[in-house]
Amino acid sequence: MASIIEKETAVASERDQVASVFINRLRIGMRLQTDPTVIYGMGTSYNGNLSRADLEKPTAYNTYTITGLPPGPIASPSEASLQAAAHPAKTPYLYFVADGKGGHTFNTNLASHNRSVQEYLKVLKEKNGQ
Repeated sequence: MASIIEKETAVASERDQVASVFINRLRIGMRLQTDPTVIYGMGTSYNGNLSRADLEKPTAYNTYTITGLPPGPIASPSEASLQAAAHPAKTPYLYFVADGKGGHTFNTNLASHNRSVQEYLKVLKEKNGQ
């Protein structure tokens, strides 16, 4: 899990919250659905963009298609990510998405998460001048 946390965020203060999302999902049997595991499972076929088809393509590391953790680490975790995995925050969060400003927005339900995704997409469009 620490390797997934490592790839999900570079923001030290968020690592224990990211860990809490994964722990909360595992506790209720929910898939992790985390993009870095998909990217790792794609190997050299990853071109910098993820498509819906990529998220649906089964690999041993695709946490959109498997339940639980992948069979091995996807990166070398830092001490901070190891600590976050060992000591996750106690939160009700089940979802997170990039906020477009270098961090993430955390949510407890899918409706709120979907609104956060739309906010993120709006920030991206503004950054790209669209």
